Amino acid sequence: MARPQTEAPLHSYLLTFMKNQNRTSAARRLAPLVLLPLSSLALAQQHAHTHGLLALDVAVDAQSITLTMEAPLDNFLGFERAPRTDAERKSVAAMVQQLNAADKLFVTDPRAECRLGKVTLASGVLGLGGEDKPAAATPEAPAKGAKAQDAHADIDVSIVFNCAKAPLARQIDVRMFDAFAHLRKIDAQVATDQGQFKRTLNKATPVLRWGR
Repeated sequence: MARPQTEAPLHSYLLTFMKNQNRTSAARRLAPLVLLPLSSLALAQQHAHTHGLLALDVAVDAQSITLTMEAPLDNFLGFERAPRTDAERKSVAAMVQQLNAADKLFVTDPRAECRLGKVTLASGVLGLGGEDKPAAATPEAPAKGAKAQDAHADIDVSIVFNCAKAPLARQIDVRMFDAFAHLRKIDAQVATDQGQFKRTLNKATPVLRWGR
């Protein structure tokens, strides 16, 4: 998708505003929420549908840590279409159950004192709904006309941790590689009041660290 022409000037304006207002806690809290969507667009365009790769964005706010990720379904299931057999349907149900238990896959820094909040899964080919629809343990059958034969289907995941001291977080222990054998690499971006950080994770180095 082409980036709107107004995005770059807006980005520059917001960066200048926050720099001039760096003595105010409000501006520091705003930074992750403003910058992350713009950088996420570039990351998504760079790594559009690459098997084995997961794009992960982390936004650290005053009282929450929000993770959003997009990846080919193949990373989780080994196929990218509606399930056709009982075994495939069981695989989908197991994936949904694992992702709903996100605090087992992403272990947040104990200093932040976080608890898992809302998990949202979206994949049209699997019948998983969007933001206003909870991720059921057993997904619905895809609606007629959905891309059931799409050979390149993705899944979008949003995970919110509610935290007492979110800004104290400096790492997340990512256990996705043990849970999903087809996953090879995670390209991560972290947005905090200290700035933005890019990291690459794999099975040998699964801990996402940032900050000072």
